[in-house]
Amino acid sequence: MSSNHHPITVFYDGACPSCVRDRQRYQRWAGQASASVCWFDITGQEERLRALGIDPRKALTELHVSDENQRIRSELDAYLVLMAKVPRLKPLAWLISRPAIRPWVARLYHWRVNRRLVRSGRL
Repeated sequence: MSSNHHPITVFYDGACPSCVRDRQRYQRWAGQASASVCWFDITGQEERLRALGIDPRKALTELHVSDENQRIRSELDAYLVLMAKVPRLKPLAWLISRPAIRPWVARLYHWRVNRRLVRSGRL
């Protein structure tokens, strides 16, 4: 039986130095698994994002990933897709997916992203 799976596409903010560092760190940690991840810089790509069903403003404030089945995942769901490919991150993925912890992690994530965008004058 053949598989119709596609590589994972990560929609990241290439104008964000910490986002670029996160990408590099992920690629190091993922090793061979990083070959199945495509990176798409969202900078100046509003029309393309809309064509994919991604709100460009949300793309700035939440990580978006197109998973292996081409479903768009955002926020923590996007991180969980990526973390599942890296053995050292699987325990952390399990932890942050717990119902008692997930809302706190989501709040912290949004606080950090909004702070970064306000500091850079992009929000």
